[in-house]
Amino acid sequence: MVKLVFVDMDGTFLDSEKAISPENASALDAAASLGVMFVPCTGRNLAGLPAELLRHPSVRYAVCANGAVVADVATGRTLREVTIEKDLVLDLYRRLRDRPITFDLFADGTVYTQRERYPLIDRLELSDATKEFVRGVRTVYDGSLEDQLARIGDVCRLNVFYWRDEDRDAVCELIDSEPALRRASSLPCNIEITDRSAHKGAGLRWLCDHLGVSAGECIAFGDGDNDRTMLEAAGDGVAMGNATPEVKVVSDHLTSSCDESGVGRYLAPVFAAIAGQAASGPR
Repeated sequence: MVKLVFVDMDGTFLDSEKAISPENASALDAAASLGVMFVPCTGRNLAGLPAELLRHPSVRYAVCANGAVVADVATGRTLREVTIEKDLVLDLYRRLRDRPITFDLFADGTVYTQRERYPLIDRLELSDATKEFVRGVRTVYDGSLEDQLARIGDVCRLNVFYWRDEDRDAVCELIDSEPALRRASSLPCNIEITDRSAHKGAGLRWLCDHLGVSAGECIAFGDGDNDRTMLEAAGDGVAMGNATPEVKVVSDHLTSSCDESGVGRYLAPVFAAIAGQAASGPR
């Protein structure tokens, strides 16, 4: 029986306008009534999740920063964190700083962006809703990255926004040359960097172990490159209708798009079956 549902946010549980559809909201309510836990599994940090999701009784845990952080939503306590050495962060920055890219630091539950690089967000080919979200979750800082690193806590993830292919290629080549790092992407113009051991699949498996749940008792939904390990780790990996071809290839099943409430539509018969079994009782 399904015990955990892991859901990516952007392009999966949230529609193109970054909203939770009524059908997906109904899936949350059904999960709560059945004792099934919804687990946001996202590249966002905890503070970047929708407030209505964090308040919902079906949501107790969240996997954030592409698996680098597992948090207890009820207490705000970090249960697991995998970080990137600050010396390595600094080395990467020094080798990339002359390029017109952002170099965002995920630390302390916040996304830090240099003031001089913040305007680059306006040049990205993203929807207005996505740009608004990206701007809204960032804390702008003045001064050097070196000084900022000294002021903040451990860095669990880096994010690079680019608008030129040559910059994308340079960042990817650099990250691929570092055995301690891995990269993924959730947008056509970003690169998400974590420790090699930190990814959504690892976050899923860690939380399952923590709760004593088998990965086979999990359903996971995703659409982007950073969701692949999660779909592969879950007993049932479901790709959205708007997922990339690479994600669809590794999935077990397909559902409709995020704008068609694909998560809620897929879960409706699953939850109905669980409710039916509970109503009939043991045989």
